[in-house]
Amino acid sequence: MRKIAVLDQNTIDKIAAGEVVERPASVVKELVENAIDAGATAITVEIKEGGIAFIRVTDNGGGIEKEQVPLAFLRHATSKIERVEDLLQISSLGFRGEALSSISAVSQMEVITKTGDALTGVRYVIEGGREKLFEEVGAPNGTTMLVRNLFFNTPARAKFLKTAMTEAGYVSGYMEQLALSHQDISFKYMVNGQTKLHTSGNSNLKDVIYGIYGRDITRELLPVSFERLGISIEGFIGKPVIARGNRNFENYYINGRYVKSKILMKAIEEAYKPYMMQHKYPFVCLHYEIQGEEIDVNVHPTKMEVRFQNQGAVYNATYDMITEALSKREMIPEVKLEKSTEKKEEKITVPEPFETGYKKQAKQWENQIREPKSRYMETERNPGASVEASGKLQPKQEKEVFPTGLRPAVARLENSTEEQQEGTAFAEEKKDAGNSLENDTPAASENAVVQAEKPVQMELFDDRLLSKKSRVRHRIIGQLFDTYWLVEFDNKFYIIDQHAAHEKVLYERFMKEFANREIVTQMISPPQVVSLNLQEDLLLKTHMELFQRFGFEISEFGGREYSIHGVPANLYGVSVQDFFVELLDSLENENTRQPLDILTGRIATAACKAAVKGNNMLSVQEADKLIDELLGLENPYHCPHGRPTIISMTKYELEKKFKRIV
Repeated sequence: MRKIAVLDQNTIDKIAAGEVVERPASVVKELVENAIDAGATAITVEIKEGGIAFIRVTDNGGGIEKEQVPLAFLRHATSKIERVEDLLQISSLGFRGEALSSISAVSQMEVITKTGDALTGVRYVIEGGREKLFEEVGAPNGTTMLVRNLFFNTPARAKFLKTAMTEAGYVSGYMEQLALSHQDISFKYMVNGQTKLHTSGNSNLKDVIYGIYGRDITRELLPVSFERLGISIEGFIGKPVIARGNRNFENYYINGRYVKSKILMKAIEEAYKPYMMQHKYPFVCLHYEIQGEEIDVNVHPTKMEVRFQNQGAVYNATYDMITEALSKREMIPEVKLEKSTEKKEEKITVPEPFETGYKKQAKQWENQIREPKSRYMETERNPGASVEASGKLQPKQEKEVFPTGLRPAVARLENSTEEQQEGTAFAEEKKDAGNSLENDTPAASENAVVQAEKPVQMELFDDRLLSKKSRVRHRIIGQLFDTYWLVEFDNKFYIIDQHAAHEKVLYERFMKEFANREIVTQMISPPQVVSLNLQEDLLLKTHMELFQRFGFEISEFGGREYSIHGVPANLYGVSVQDFFVELLDSLENENTRQPLDILTGRIATAACKAAVKGNNMLSVQEADKLIDELLGLENPYHCPHGRPTIISMTKYELEKKFKRIV
């Protein structure tokens, strides 16, 4: 039988290093965090061969005093805390005193450092935990850490490393997180001599996001700021249009520390759920400021995990902030900027095909025709009124002025009274035509002036179609494939999926009934009997009121068996027993929102099954009522499962297709 013995220090260091130093990215993380804690405002990271052969981290921080350099490489030696109570108010990224000791135990390490008040710097070399050199050298203020040949003395660890390219990818990912978490620090990151990332350190988070993710992501961001119960959150969230198939774009930082948290992940994804397809994940970059005593970062040596003293408060703050930001469509600045930009865009003149033979004649008629813009508004208010003779043309007069060949050029004006029933669908077109007739320059008479609009998809946050005034002006122009309804409004036509639209309307109706405690209980016969174990029995008795609120009527049947004789009436096509068991299982989780999430999912399923299907013919009156109900919802753009209910095409896009705009 083997005897118990105390391990030697070298073995202890190598074992302990396995917790802190997993791969080159771990080394970079620890060294850069030390530089940040030292007050650096500019940090340069260089790696070669994925960081396995070479890592250099240079900063302009406070440096390390000569006599303290060897001490910094001892295990549990740190300047961040002095006693256990300091952990409650920890503000630094590092505090365990394990990083330098662990790194030096499995690599060849060199340090060059100088404080601001020292005349010379210090060079310190340590390999495999053993000191090799300690001398004075000339050096700038700050610290440079070099790590060579990682895991040179632990081949068992080295064989688990990936290729140099893969390891470099891990380092790159962490450098991006560091840059996002400390936008006030200038980071420069180099791989094999090539600069991959360089931030300015100007404290502008959006600039950093632009440098990392590019223009397409940055232009779809919404700024957020929120504070509640000692929890402060600031940053940016992405519109659902930039959702991804994984969680790589979910970035959140607590007191400047990059962390992973299931609580935050759940809150973010639940807030986005009504706006995205299933298995899609949003972009967020959120900075949390939480008092030190409210969190515990001393969970794991990597300090990537945190515990919250009040998980519910953090969850609710995150959920409510994102929900509020996504529901406020009018707060999106990009919509206003696009409008102002379009006004400044250069007008493109495109000759109409029928103008070729009538350029000279058009010049003669140009000064005869004046049609104030107010005409269209007057006609819209009074569709049946004839146009006054003073500077305006009666439809009959127009026929006399214009020969047959030029009729299409002003056909829109002639039919303006009929179009008022359609709302403002052609308002911009009329305006453009009026402007071209009013303009006194010859160029205007020779060419139809077309405003170069920017192509616009159906915006999630575009509320022009949603106002009460707008909803009465949309016009149904037909149905496609017995499934899709075509609606014309304001220089666009919208395509609405009748199944997704009806599903969304039913879902919101059911959810409103639940929120207003109007859920109707439907009695079932015979009752369904369920058998529970001890834990489930206790959960049901504890939360019986919750089940009653959801519309269940349950009575004891003897022992741990219960009779379900009443269920929510709105859950069309949902298995009663499965729903009951799923709710019961969810109560084992601390997250108080989860039972509601289960109900929401079941209501979504019920709405989907009860909704009108594709290829089922609806009358125009039924479709009009359905569309009106849909557009009156808070978020009519997606069904409960995330599929879009509405898509659109602009007049600009159509004219592009027909080559009327070049």
